[in-house]
Amino acid sequence: MSEFDIVPPAAIASGDATDAYFDRTVEALEHAGKNPTVVAEVTASQFPTGEWHTLAGLKDAAHLLTGRDLDADALPEGQLFDGGPVLRIEGRYLEFCRLETALLGFLSHATGVATAALETRRAAPDSLVLSFGTRHVHPSIAAMIERSALLGGLDGISNVAGGEVIGREAGGTMPHALLICFGKGEQEAAWQAFDEAVGPDVPRVALCDTYGDEVDETLRAAEAVDDLDSVRIDTTSSRRGDLRHILREVRWELDARGHEDIGIFASGGIGPAAIRDLRDVADGFGVGSYVSNADPLDFALDIVEV
Repeated sequence: MSEFDIVPPAAIASGDATDAYFDRTVEALEHAGKNPTVVAEVTASQFPTGEWHTLAGLKDAAHLLTGRDLDADALPEGQLFDGGPVLRIEGRYLEFCRLETALLGFLSHATGVATAALETRRAAPDSLVLSFGTRHVHPSIAAMIERSALLGGLDGISNVAGGEVIGREAGGTMPHALLICFGKGEQEAAWQAFDEAVGPDVPRVALCDTYGDEVDETLRAAEAVDDLDSVRIDTTSSRRGDLRHILREVRWELDARGHEDIGIFASGGIGPAAIRDLRDVADGFGVGSYVSNADPLDFALDIVEV
């Protein structure tokens, strides 16, 4: 038994991660001696809907079908679509019957994430937008979340293990916990410790809202860290007030003191609507659950020819 509640990859590849009625279908067809050659299509809707989605999950779907006596054709991963089949499979039905559950899951979940990522990307086409959301999902799917976020157009990811799986280095700034470990009034010590400890390729981004006013902490960070790249404002909704006003004030105070080169990075419950409102006062955004917890797209697999 696995230590965690995770279906092993081998069970997915073998078809064991299936719905019980597919097992019953296999039993019934084998009992009757039937295994027809069929054509099946995966669709979210048969006809154009005007609602566009970004196809993702195809890499895993293709891996699931590899090595089987099947012919498969699909739209390219990352393709926009608004209806019609995204994947077509031809072969003996029993060759893929038990794979349907996993196949649809691969496509449905990843497509929902990639579509939300693209919505976020379109909200700020000229800004840095990073995926910060894997803390909101089961860690076993972190790589899928990060890969789908990149397919949707985001610039970077935060999950270390997920990045290793997909061959992309994870990045990030610093958490409130770092500042809290140093204690109130010791923010400079925390920022400087970060600056001294991390490698030269890591951007110096100081979190500036842990204990005090965002503007005050920003100006303190600008003086404490010589090569400060950006400040991150992650104010919770209970303290936020007018985030746009806060960021405008931070920008004005930085510029007034000759720190025009220091950027502003915003995060914390941000989605496309907030990004559109803030994109002229912030240089980058960290997006969490809007992308990572996006609703899956309801794909279905139907036999269209026997």
